[in-house]
Amino acid sequence: MRERAFLVGLDYRSRARSNKGKNSSQSQVARDAANSVATRKAPTAPEFSAEESLAELHTLATSAGADIVGELLQHRDRPDPATLVGSGKLEEIAGAAASVSADLILFDHDLTASQQRNIERIVHMRVIDRTQLILDIFAKYARTREGQLQVELAQLDYMLPRLGGRGIEMSQLGGGIGTRGPGETQLETDRRKIYRRIRHVKEQIENVRRIRAQQRQRRESVPVATVALVGYTNAGKSTLFNVLTKADVLASPRMFATLDPTIRGVELPSRRTVLLSDTVGFIRNLPHTLVTAFRATLEEVQKSSLILHVSDAGNALSAEQDVQVEKVLKELEADKKPRLRVMNKIDLLPSTQRESLKDDAETVHVSAAKNIGIGTLLERIDQMLSEDAVSHVQVRVPQSEGKILALLEAKSRIFSREYVDGAVMLQVAAPESVLRRVRNWVVPRGG
Repeated sequence: MRERAFLVGLDYRSRARSNKGKNSSQSQVARDAANSVATRKAPTAPEFSAEESLAELHTLATSAGADIVGELLQHRDRPDPATLVGSGKLEEIAGAAASVSADLILFDHDLTASQQRNIERIVHMRVIDRTQLILDIFAKYARTREGQLQVELAQLDYMLPRLGGRGIEMSQLGGGIGTRGPGETQLETDRRKIYRRIRHVKEQIENVRRIRAQQRQRRESVPVATVALVGYTNAGKSTLFNVLTKADVLASPRMFATLDPTIRGVELPSRRTVLLSDTVGFIRNLPHTLVTAFRATLEEVQKSSLILHVSDAGNALSAEQDVQVEKVLKELEADKKPRLRVMNKIDLLPSTQRESLKDDAETVHVSAAKNIGIGTLLERIDQMLSEDAVSHVQVRVPQSEGKILALLEAKSRIFSREYVDGAVMLQVAAPESVLRRVRNWVVPRGG
């Protein structure tokens, strides 16, 4: 049975007053940028409005399996240190939530342990903050053992400072939004046991990192580049991943449908093979505990040769979302990596706007769902990668060397072919890894 959730957002009037002119102009810049993505460069740090943030919370709650039965946006000069929104407003929220038979209240804000206890004492129902909701969605969609371990570590780190004096939520561990993951095993609230569990999970994750490092070391022993897909959640990364790799990774409009890392090979137009890594979607104020816990997974981003930053071209909040992605990349110390912006979902734009789109050195426009612009994207990736460099050479291969001729057919681009005295003269563009295997048949320049 789906739980009924009541949403609460918070908008600071003091911030709105001090940034009123700037934010309104930034908001317009963001809309204009999203509506003319062909000319958009790096974002200029626009911010989500309180209404936009509350709408995102609505989507998050739906992804967690909730039915939204009501919402309220509270305007204040500053947050109340004890209850965030003030005791008077909490009484109003409690009445509104009770009138629609809500099972829990979701706050679009992080709550301290004391604030959460104080709010629950007044509203007499479960209270979940934004971080706990995101952690819950991660627990719901993690499929591999690695993903489950990383989510559990983030949840334990979140829970530890909130053990003392918890009321409603701690008495209802075992079911409902905000209680998945460790809650399903009726996790003891004893700090010593939780610390012991944290140490155990960290050891297991360290083993995962060690195995992943060994796998990466083996990959790096041959000249194969890794390309990482990053982007805001629901930007279409998994759909693009499937198109490029011909894989069948789950592609869903749900937030955080992809949590577990996936790496597949992609053949570029030069016939080079690269590895493409799909990663978890980023989001505004991604909990630091999650960034830390998923570091083993996100190391693929840090070690990649090229980052494909996927944006939703048709989303009015595209500029704001791009800023959040930049923040996470900076936290991962991957913001200096070579980057290619991929504006996805152009099939959803009006035809007149779509026709005006122009690719440039930093941006390619595609529709993964409709297979538009994929060839151009592969060509651009090919141009930006230096690993296993491609060279143009002439080779003279005896017709009896069938394996060598088959290798060149499969792994190089052949521009001309001529049969001379029992041999095949070929003009080819081939990666270094292929040329090493055919070096005995390469014709010296001028020869």
